[in-house]
Amino acid sequence: MSDTGDETAGTTWPDLAGRIVDGEHILPVRIYHEDTDFTGLVYHAAYVRFMERGRSDMLRVLAISQRELAEEGDAAGFVVRRMTIDYRRPARIEDVVEVRTSAIILKGASITLYQSIWTSDTYLVGALVQVALIAGDGRPLRIGGRLRAQLASAPRSRIEAARQLMSWRH
Repeated sequence: MSDTGDETAGTTWPDLAGRIVDGEHILPVRIYHEDTDFTGLVYHAAYVRFMERGRSDMLRVLAISQRELAEEGDAAGFVVRRMTIDYRRPARIEDVVEVRTSAIILKGASITLYQSIWTSDTYLVGALVQVALIAGDGRPLRIGGRLRAQLASAPRSRIEAARQLMSWRH
C-alpha cells in the first residue's frame, strides 16, 4: 500500500485515499442509490459515513495505519467522542461530493476535526468531530511519539468555520 492510495492486482490508485490541498484533506465521494432516501436526497446518516471515510483516509494519507494501531501493544483505535453536525443543503443521487477534513485541536488523548461536505462551491454539511484514542479495553491512551508527530502534520484550515459551528445555538 502506498501513502496516498492502494494497490490492487498490481494497479496503483494514487488518489483513492484523497489528497491534501490547501491545508485540507479532500476525499471525493459519489452518491449512490444506497445513500439516499425515497426522494433521491442523501439520507442524513449517510453524511456520518462519508465523514468517517474522510477521517480514515486522512489518517491513511498521513501514513497512519489503523490496522497497525489495532495490532500493536494496547490494541489502540480512534473512536468518536463527540460530534456536532450542521445540515444546510442536501446532496442528490449521482452527485460527487467532497469531504473536506482539517485538524483543529490536538490534545493528550484526542483530536478535534472540522469536516465539511461540498458539491462544487456549495456547502452542504459541516461537523465538528472529537475523536479519542483508546485501548482495546476502553481506556483512553495518550497520543504520543510518532503518532503525535504524524497527527501534528494534519492539515489545518477552516478554523474560523469550525469556531462558527462551535458557537451555533438551537
